[in-house]
Amino acid sequence: MITAAQNRISTGIAGLDDILGGGLTPQRVYLVEGSPGAGKTTLGLQFLLDGVAKDERGLYITLSETTDELKAVAASHGWNLDALSIFELASDGELDLDAQQSVFHPSEVELGETTRNVMTHVDHVKPVRVVFDSLSEMRLLAQNPLRYRRQILALKQFFSSRACTVLLLDDKTAQSDQHLHSIAHGVISLEQIAKEFGTERRRVNIIKMRGIRFRGGYHDYLLDTGGITMYPRLVAAEHSREFTPQVRSTGSDGLDALLGGGLVRGTNTLIVGPSGIGKTTLTTRCLLAALERGEKAAFYLFDEGLGTFFARSAALGMDLRPFADSGQLGMHHIDPAELAPGQFAQMLRDAIEQDSVGFVVIDSLNAYLQAMPGEQFLILQMHELLSYLNQQGVTTMMVLGQHGMIGEVRSDVDLSYLSDTTVMMRFFESSGRLRRAITVIKSRTAEHAHTIHELQLGRDGIAIGAPLEGFEGVLTGLPSYRGTTPMMPPLAHADS
Repeated sequence: MITAAQNRISTGIAGLDDILGGGLTPQRVYLVEGSPGAGKTTLGLQFLLDGVAKDERGLYITLSETTDELKAVAASHGWNLDALSIFELASDGELDLDAQQSVFHPSEVELGETTRNVMTHVDHVKPVRVVFDSLSEMRLLAQNPLRYRRQILALKQFFSSRACTVLLLDDKTAQSDQHLHSIAHGVISLEQIAKEFGTERRRVNIIKMRGIRFRGGYHDYLLDTGGITMYPRLVAAEHSREFTPQVRSTGSDGLDALLGGGLVRGTNTLIVGPSGIGKTTLTTRCLLAALERGEKAAFYLFDEGLGTFFARSAALGMDLRPFADSGQLGMHHIDPAELAPGQFAQMLRDAIEQDSVGFVVIDSLNAYLQAMPGEQFLILQMHELLSYLNQQGVTTMMVLGQHGMIGEVRSDVDLSYLSDTTVMMRFFESSGRLRRAITVIKSRTAEHAHTIHELQLGRDGIAIGAPLEGFEGVLTGLPSYRGTTPMMPPLAHADS
């Protein structure tokens, strides 16, 4: 983890402080850029209110919003700005066109009228933290790049002489404004990305930060009631702890034999197969065994409603409600249209680091893929997530649905190389009945069985039969019978 330096000033956003390795270097000028709606004003207010909590004077200088608008934004988050000083430059007197005055009227003086007004107010308030909103108005009033750069440099030198830590907000109306990037001590870029369906996605990128070792790349954040919450990108190498890789039963003797003993702590297991074959039921059987041993578990359900899941599990002899009611099992129904990938990673971290969860189920990765901008990002994200979970000693089970029922079966994305163990499930036809087959095709931790077995689901959970030695082509869905292997008698069904 990036270590926080001693002399830092908090941004008021815990996630951003973590990305910056402890916060901002005080008494410097920083640029916060982003399109309208990205959350620049909210970030600025959180920065100032954090200072108020530390008995530091804060000043909000606004050219683009009125005081009433700022207070309305604060009220929507449940904040009170009475402790802040707000200097509104966008008043009738300052920008009166009839007075034939321009804020940056050509003259021999170094500073324009607006800059002098800012200086006067800063000297009066003597703030420790300052937010200047926004530079796009200054850019328009300056009328040419040279005068604009001179004004920004003058403000930077003035704020530095007054020992202020300043956030300059800019709405990026000027594409790639390298003048600001070169002048500012650091640049924080906020982005808002609209999706064709579901909520917009927001992410932050630290473009530049002098003298600070920060975590690069894009980090998701949410702008909601209460302000901005940032989720630092998960880097698995920063999180590890000692644990004993114990082998634990799945609750099914047949499945334990297939896996070479059971599930190993600190590993992940991928269950792949077509829809309706029993992937969730299989993971629920393993989950129940962990709960009965006293482990804490978390189930992240993307595809199915919680009511349906609990009812179906109970009908199969696996009642999970008592464990959920006691808090031993955390059930989380996830809407992929509303999910930021970084938010999901943080949910997992909180469950493990704060709630001591040792068993995790993700059902399914197909829906999780919909929260990602592309397949390659899912693979990278899952690589970090699974590495993190393994290093924390967590037993992880993942479900991946495949397209097709009989014959050719395809996957949205191939994650088998990331898994420590891969269990494959297939439908096949025999004697006029649709049957299920199960096999383990990969295990990094045990000598697993290489045979294919019939699988049945019923009121007693799951049952695994003898190896299907008399069949060939079971995994294709259209097997040929060449021996005397008997089929399992039908189990009692939950609805019978």
